Amino acid sequence: MDQIILLEDLQLKYPGGRQLFHDFTLSVKKGEKVLILGPSGSGKSTLLQVMSSLIPGVLEVPMLAKETVTPISWGYVFQDPDSQFCMPYVDEELAFVLENLAVQREEMPERICRLLELVGLDLEDMHTSIGKLSGGMKQRLAIASVLAMEPEVLFLDEPTAMLDPEGTHQVWETIKGIDEEKTVIIVEHKVDLILDYVERIVVLDEEGCIVADGPISSILQNQIPLLKKYGIWYPGVWEEYLEEREPACEVFSISSNQIPIITLDEFTGYRGKEKKIEVEKKVIHSGEWIAIVGENGAGKSTLLESLMQLIKTKGAYTFDGEPVQRIPFERIGFVFQNPEFQFVTSSVYEEIAYALRLEKRKEEEIERQVEGLLHRFQLEHLKTRHPYQLSMGQKRRLSVASAVIKQPDVLLLDEPTFGQDSKNTFRMLEWLSEMKHAGVAIIMVTHDLRIAENFADRVWVVEDGKVKEEFLGKEFCSKAGNRREQHAIGIT
Repeated sequence: MDQIILLEDLQLKYPGGRQLFHDFTLSVKKGEKVLILGPSGSGKSTLLQVMSSLIPGVLEVPMLAKETVTPISWGYVFQDPDSQFCMPYVDEELAFVLENLAVQREEMPERICRLLELVGLDLEDMHTSIGKLSGGMKQRLAIASVLAMEPEVLFLDEPTAMLDPEGTHQVWETIKGIDEEKTVIIVEHKVDLILDYVERIVVLDEEGCIVADGPISSILQNQIPLLKKYGIWYPGVWEEYLEEREPACEVFSISSNQIPIITLDEFTGYRGKEKKIEVEKKVIHSGEWIAIVGENGAGKSTLLESLMQLIKTKGAYTFDGEPVQRIPFERIGFVFQNPEFQFVTSSVYEEIAYALRLEKRKEEEIERQVEGLLHRFQLEHLKTRHPYQLSMGQKRRLSVASAVIKQPDVLLLDEPTFGQDSKNTFRMLEWLSEMKHAGVAIIMVTHDLRIAENFADRVWVVEDGKVKEEFLGKEFCSKAGNRREQHAIGIT
């Protein structure tokens, strides 16, 4: 097979950041299916951008290399789907790609329908605003737009990070079904569904150096200690972690005199005049962990936005026994699905310190609290970096750290573990468990079935804009064992 990608003696350094890829050399042959693994912040996304020539062709990042060979025909799916859309509507986005391929106008509707069907994006109207789609639906659209190009090389940067499990399965089955001669380079944390597809694994350490490179069978048989050292997901890592940790899935005990922190009754959230989420009656207590699950677009993120009063709502909503007139922001922490939505400063340190500076806290108090969270979330070495210069996993950890600096009574989290390596996922879950035991109510959207099973006290299932079912932890564990039930609630 011919060599289609070559990086020889690569060196790269972001302005104001550390150097990545010290004399880095890597080649890929035509038709290879390569999985790149590494801890959060190891440079995996940057490596894809260099291999595709986005760096330095589009993104001007200082870079040196003895030789580079990059493909002429390629498609790239980014971690953040919003970063690659050119048009405001779904059909227009795909039509834009087809126009550039000189597809006849009369052929476009059928081609667009076929592409949407390929990635499981089911819309009543193809002329739907992209801004109204959920994060997972946007990711499906981004994948469809890249597949429309029929590129020779596919670069996939965590393409299923925001998808529900059924959508993840569907997308990988679609990718596996494309032309076998295509070269596919993948960065992915959720590896279970692609181990039968990739042929080769390249493992990076924290500095972006290759520490293992070989056939998938060799890496998984001989390099598990190495993968564990760097917090890289591999088959069985969840089971190993749960065996080492104290028994979970314990049922939250509500005492008769405990005051609910949040009560909802006939509660509805709207976008414009359209109902988007409905909750008949729910009560959340201090020290309780609620996991919210469901398919992409079901209304999970909208539920959190309703609780934060970021959209119009109707119905009864009380916080700590009082009707909500305005959200007590000092008592509720909120983490968006897209962490960049909440960044307001130019450094990691100042992002965490921002809320305390608004209250004019003493500098020594600010420093003590910020340094503590930097250590907790493995961000100490990044404290002078701009938030936008971080990896997706690092951005996610920063968004959580900045949301909890004021020690809220309620924490709303929209998929806080996506884009995280295993070490940082487990660290975050353990820290959230500490928050729960300290009395903080946690309401967390997740697509990870194992988090819902092993950490949540109760699980709410959102379907078609309604909270349809609720399970206690052990009940949910039992339900999750039945694949028919899993499929019904979008957590296959």
